[in-house]
Amino acid sequence: MEQLPESLHFVGVGGIGMSALAQMAAVLGCKTSGSDRALNSPENRRIIDSLRAKGVHLYAQDGSRYADLPAPAALVYSTAIEGDNPDFLRAPEGTARLHRSEAMRLLVEKLSASVFAVTGSCGKTTVSAWLAETLDRLGAAPALISGGLAKHFIRDEFAGNYAPGNGKLCVLEADESDKSLLNYTADHAMILNIGTDHYSKEELAEVFRKFLRQTRVSAVIEDRVLDAVGTDCVKHLKVALFSAAPDAPAELHGYKVFRVTDYRSGDGKVTAKIDGREVHLPVPGLHNAANAAAVLAGLSLLGFDPDAVLSAIERFSGVWRRFDFAGRTRGGAAVYDDYAHNVEKICSCIEAAHEVCTGRTVFLFQPHGYGPFGFMRPELLPALEKVLRKDDVFAFLPVYYAGGTTSFRPKAEEVAAEYDAYHPGGRYRFFATRAEAAEFLRTLGAADAAVVMGARDNSLSDWAEELAGTI
Repeated sequence: MEQLPESLHFVGVGGIGMSALAQMAAVLGCKTSGSDRALNSPENRRIIDSLRAKGVHLYAQDGSRYADLPAPAALVYSTAIEGDNPDFLRAPEGTARLHRSEAMRLLVEKLSASVFAVTGSCGKTTVSAWLAETLDRLGAAPALISGGLAKHFIRDEFAGNYAPGNGKLCVLEADESDKSLLNYTADHAMILNIGTDHYSKEELAEVFRKFLRQTRVSAVIEDRVLDAVGTDCVKHLKVALFSAAPDAPAELHGYKVFRVTDYRSGDGKVTAKIDGREVHLPVPGLHNAANAAAVLAGLSLLGFDPDAVLSAIERFSGVWRRFDFAGRTRGGAAVYDDYAHNVEKICSCIEAAHEVCTGRTVFLFQPHGYGPFGFMRPELLPALEKVLRKDDVFAFLPVYYAGGTTSFRPKAEEVAAEYDAYHPGGRYRFFATRAEAAEFLRTLGAADAAVVMGARDNSLSDWAEELAGTI
């Protein structure tokens, strides 16, 4: 499809990525409707309200919209939507189907903006929000299409995962998990890291090579990613690298490296030097210092003054469910809420928690689907053994099932038992219910912390706030 249809129906419109596109479609004048299985769930209220504020017609995901509205020109779906979805089955014969990445391409082309696409196994939501907010503070007023709710862009009428901007520059989060980032072309690319969340590193490296080859102007790449993809795919681009590795060189393959050095965290302050300039970081974690370096590198390629960029970086407002402070328990323990759901993100979250918590930390992890949980199972244990402190507890909650075909394996209790057998003594636990987990947290004191972790299920955020207010 070469042009944006005049009407679109989004299947699974309550999802964080789909809702951003639906908001954008409505703002650009497209007749927009959507359906979702969790349309009336309280935890999705902010997103649903923003869609209604744009005039998006919303329905249960049962095919009922066809009785109420003319058939749409196209149905927009994500990789998670299965072929027997009622909105597919009840659509008039010949109704076009657009993958969300294809819909994003058409929407961005309609916007006629220069595109800055952020991808990588970890951190792309935070960095896309940080990049867009920094640009906004510098007066560039970018559009934003994100997989998270960027606090700086939350308004009464916008949930925070989409901002309309002024039409000149669009920052978008490019999804590598299903290779759909290859369905569109960016002017500027940013690749943050390369992990094993969905594919082997070798397979993902090839995806990134193709992505870079079809990028038009510039690329910001972590130094280890460049080692993985090679230099042939970036010869046509302006390139800057970034790194938080202690032994990172100032230059690699002829490209400047924006290095993180002298990282320090303590007494409520987080500082580092990025490209030799000291910066006070608004969020903890060495990985976030690397994220800030990526933003500086990207905007330096666009010609922005580095000192002005760093000043704006220091004012980053954050992203909902990215190490969000939810409050304190009655016993004084801090409660945090985080979207961490793969090995790399879980470990980064644990390291960030250790920077702000001097006592015992309990991590409550709800896996976000049986497939991803099984994929990470062998790698998670050795990674946890490296980062957990002596008195830490890592507890599993039942796997979150959002629907669709699955084997319902592995069970969280099975994995917890396996890990406990490897390291006995209570480090690894399983809580069958949230109430059981909450009861365990009553043992925490003022120097301790609890961190709720998991993806897809927005009720986790509500639960974190509940823990802070009731135990």
